[in-house]
Amino acid sequence: MASWPDPTSRSKELYDRGLKVLPGGITRTMPWQEPFPVYAARGEGAYVIDVDGTRRLDLLNNFASLIHGHAHPEVVQAVRRQVGNGSAFTLPTEPEVALAETICGRAASFEQVRFCNSGSEAVMSAIKAARAITGRPKIVKAEGAYHGSYDYAEVSLDSSPANWGGDPNSVGYSKGVPKGVTNDVVVIPFNDVEAAERIIRANAADIAAVLLDAAPSYLGFVQMSRPFIDMVERVTREIGALFILDEVITFRSHVGGAQTLLGINPDLTTLAKIIGGGFPVGAVVGRREFMRVYDHREGKPGLPWSGTFTANPVSMTAGKVTLDLLDQAAIDRMARLNERLVAGLNEAFARSGFPGQVTGFASSFKVYGHTRPITDYRSGFSTPQEADRVAALQRALTVEGFHIARNGKGFLSTPMTEADIDGFVNVVSGIVDAELRRNV
Repeated sequence: MASWPDPTSRSKELYDRGLKVLPGGITRTMPWQEPFPVYAARGEGAYVIDVDGTRRLDLLNNFASLIHGHAHPEVVQAVRRQVGNGSAFTLPTEPEVALAETICGRAASFEQVRFCNSGSEAVMSAIKAARAITGRPKIVKAEGAYHGSYDYAEVSLDSSPANWGGDPNSVGYSKGVPKGVTNDVVVIPFNDVEAAERIIRANAADIAAVLLDAAPSYLGFVQMSRPFIDMVERVTREIGALFILDEVITFRSHVGGAQTLLGINPDLTTLAKIIGGGFPVGAVVGRREFMRVYDHREGKPGLPWSGTFTANPVSMTAGKVTLDLLDQAAIDRMARLNERLVAGLNEAFARSGFPGQVTGFASSFKVYGHTRPITDYRSGFSTPQEADRVAALQRALTVEGFHIARNGKGFLSTPMTEADIDGFVNVVSGIVDAELRRNV
């Protein structure tokens, strides 16, 4: 049987079909790789089996959304039962109340929840909520941080030395972003307390919210420092702006999210990924005084928010089972596995002379093609050659039976074992050692 990237493989056949009906042959750009993507057939725990029968350790887990890996029996059983009773209703259902209760029990700032269908929607909704509450137009975000596919949230996502300026410029991500969008986004350097506070205060009267991730994935999961946290909490309260914490990914770092782990006190939090148990989901969570902006009971709310599939009982059911299965012991175990992975890969790189490094936070990691210390977006920024180095490693890993992202990111799941991690480290060691021998 052929396997990727054999041109006679089933994946190639599906890609050729996709080219006729999908722009570029695919729907999502992130899983793309040359010369065509691997197509999945089914998942089993920590592994995914492609349409050609190749079994690979899945270190992506649908970009951090599958905390228990693929097809967890308890999630599958609960979802089958719910689908048998109906997949979506115009009416509210008990599962949305049950999941909201579970989420609200997990962190001090979680008093009420408003559901939506993705992390991008959650960020969009939180930004709109902050504007409705404050009456101000601008948001603040960190340079290079990813917050989903919303024009405002994407500003300066991939700025480069050619356009990022001294203090960070507001640079549109996709072509055609209106100047009005970039004018309403203030960009700050991550973890630079003095510069960030100066930039925020210069725009204080117009700022609705400061939107931050406690350990941004595009910045190699560098953690927000204690002085930076303290500054953001102090300054947002002084200028009357909201502090929105994006925990779409970092909620997997502790039962109460990164805010509990790192001692952060946000006004609103955005959630998604693991709270849907493998199904589409998003949520804005926050203190009652701020969540009032969604309340319809006294007429049109400050932010009317609905959606055809919002809080559908399948996502709500899968999310509740997933969170019930995710206790602190499971989270701590994944963190130990991630420490083992990061240490093992860095040792392998050092031993072989491979010019790279691995950074991580909780159960997430990122491979870089350079060895410079990383503290923010600019220090982590990779040249094309450095990015190609990581992409070549990713391609070799796909052939050898492992999935990571082309940009080097990975996310662990609870079914993974020490043997899985050690096998991954050993294969990476073999790949970089072979590369060293070729270059000698």
